[in-house]
Amino acid sequence: MSDQAAVLFANDAFYVAFMNHDIEAMDDLWARIPTISCIHPGWNHLLGRDLVIESWNSILANHDGPSFTIEGAMANIYNDMAVVICYEEFKMATLVATNIFVREEGFWRIMHHQASASPPPPVSGENNQVKTIQ
Repeated sequence: MSDQAAVLFANDAFYVAFMNHDIEAMDDLWARIPTISCIHPGWNHLLGRDLVIESWNSILANHDGPSFTIEGAMANIYNDMAVVICYEEFKMATLVATNIFVREEGFWRIMHHQASASPPPPVSGENNQVKTIQ
């Protein structure tokens, strides 16, 4: 599997864990070696594994959260680091997300997630890799 495909697969796994409220899978997807961080919409910056995983435990414990789809995931790879930009499309809002991954023990693991309000994604062009997860 190419690095690009592996990073996009890791990004898909992140959203599958999110949508399935799978706390164990979410924990496994986050890096352990570098200091991780996360900025949820409307939250302050969270720095460090304990705070980030605690935030996901709180979010994933709410099984009544809204459903959403992921659109337009694009990965850029820089040696052992990768940046994925994608859109989280909810019924009433669209967020653009930045997910930064590091290669750790041969696996791509997330080290930073940030999502914020955005207009809908642009129409897919040849430079975009569109992948929808539902």
